Amino acid sequence: MWNSLSSLIRHLLGLDALTLSVEQICLRAAVVYIVAMLMVRVVGDRRFAGKYAAIDIILSITLGATLSRAINGAAPFFPTLAGGVVLVAMHWLLAAVSFQLPQLEPWIKGRSRLLVQDGQVNHSALRTSHLTEGDLKMILRSSVSLTDLNQVELARLEPSGDISVISHSSPQVVDVSVEDNVKTIRIVIG
Repeated sequence: MWNSLSSLIRHLLGLDALTLSVEQICLRAAVVYIVAMLMVRVVGDRRFAGKYAAIDIILSITLGATLSRAINGAAPFFPTLAGGVVLVAMHWLLAAVSFQLPQLEPWIKGRSRLLVQDGQVNHSALRTSHLTEGDLKMILRSSVSLTDLNQVELARLEPSGDISVISHSSPQVVDVSVEDNVKTIRIVIG
């Protein structure tokens, strides 16, 4: 059974072929896309993605690498373009699935992680996200000008790789004076 399954996979992906068919290139593109998504999910680190979701980065890298082979002649032109179309279709399909089935969105796009709540650092989430407390403090200083973790109500690592921060609101103080020689009223809001 394993030999026949292995032979089928070798044939479908063209692992032993000297030249690849359009179908084999398209299937390879789909397999590479799926394996890349699985690798990103296993590692769990979204910081490499910057402002983009992991599926966007995977599409950019794999599509660029695939189409460059068509441009420089390292692979047959039309079959390679077909592989690129499959990559874009896979991207579109996963985006549509995550929209239509919200319960699958965390598996496709990732989920946010709570890093800080009421000034308390969630070290487990930092470790899982491959962040140090120093990294977190640097981000808080540079993005929201906070120098003390106690100023943070919530900080989350978002699926895009951004860290969103909600700071404790400072009470606003308003002094109201009606006229000279009359008592001033101080109102503290918040």
